[in-house]
Amino acid sequence: MDGIPRRRLRPVATTVLVLVASAAAGCGGSSTSTTVRPGPSVRAPVTVQYAPGLTAEVFLPEGIKRAPLVVLVPGGGWYTADPSGLTGLGAYLAVHGVIAAPTHIRAAQDGVTYPTPVEDVLCAVAAVTAQVRSQGFVTNHVAVLGHSSGAHLAALAVLAPDDYSPSCGSPRVRPDALIGLAGPYDVGAVPDLATVLLGSSPDDDPAAWAAANPVERAALRPEVPVLLLHGTADEIVPVDLTSRFATALDAVGHPTTVRLLSGVDHEAVFGADVAGPPVVRWLAGLPAAAVRPPQHGQGARRRRRTGRQPAPQAWLRDSSARTPSARAGPRRTVSRLGHDGRRRRRGMPASGTRAGAIRAFTSTR
Repeated sequence: MDGIPRRRLRPVATTVLVLVASAAAGCGGSSTSTTVRPGPSVRAPVTVQYAPGLTAEVFLPEGIKRAPLVVLVPGGGWYTADPSGLTGLGAYLAVHGVIAAPTHIRAAQDGVTYPTPVEDVLCAVAAVTAQVRSQGFVTNHVAVLGHSSGAHLAALAVLAPDDYSPSCGSPRVRPDALIGLAGPYDVGAVPDLATVLLGSSPDDDPAAWAAANPVERAALRPEVPVLLLHGTADEIVPVDLTSRFATALDAVGHPTTVRLLSGVDHEAVFGADVAGPPVVRWLAGLPAAAVRPPQHGQGARRRRRTGRQPAPQAWLRDSSARTPSARAGPRRTVSRLGHDGRRRRRGMPASGTRAGAIRAFTSTR
């Protein structure tokens, strides 16, 4: 459908252990999450209620009024969605000139199934956008970032926003950028897990499973840029699921950037010090983005000496940060990065990640 023929992919695991009780904390929640206190560079977050009982905590950058907006969607195996673990990343983004909003959405434990979680994402985007614009901010980009199952929901909200008809209290907004962190995008590859989202099996409702599969919806909105991050040490969601999604996006023309983070596992990938720098650099490379670069290396030293921001070329060291319009044509940029953000080597990993890797998908956090 939508330009990509549907194909049934080999399940990643024939038997999946769904540890729902452990999932209640959510992939986004963490006892090791960064504690953020308001300071000179981080304002106290503003709480925006976009539906009864559903809120987003909005971190606003200091000293600027034009900035990209990123709504952050937590994971939790589609069973739960606790955004508390994304607070550190949200604060980091705000320090670097990005409006960031970790967001509560409903999940299976709340008695909802697809498409409600996607509609919650879209209503959160609408409410947060309206709130920040009412405070005088100009949002030059509206992106959705998701971790784990939240990355899957983010992909649907960005690629297919017109497929959904949520009852939002604010005017609808079509997000124009996608950031995915270690997402199980191809729900057809993890049917035992995704049943909690769909409320049916692929055989019972093939149309719903196809509609809820970002890999099969990749042909939609090919102008939308996409950043995909995945840790090479992830034993929860196989890197192969990011590879498949990137291939589908690239095939239809999405400006797609993939970052394979060396030694990073499923829980560490959304950390502020891990995801923050590549996300900021990528956002800074989008047209009209007003993003402050991470402070490291020669560019940081020059800024401390002169008090001036270094030229973009001094810190956009990776070719993937170029704007899509500057490229000769759509192409996928792939690299391996260490914890410090330095590129290790280029190339995608081989397919065939071990079958049992997804078994604890809903038990993290």
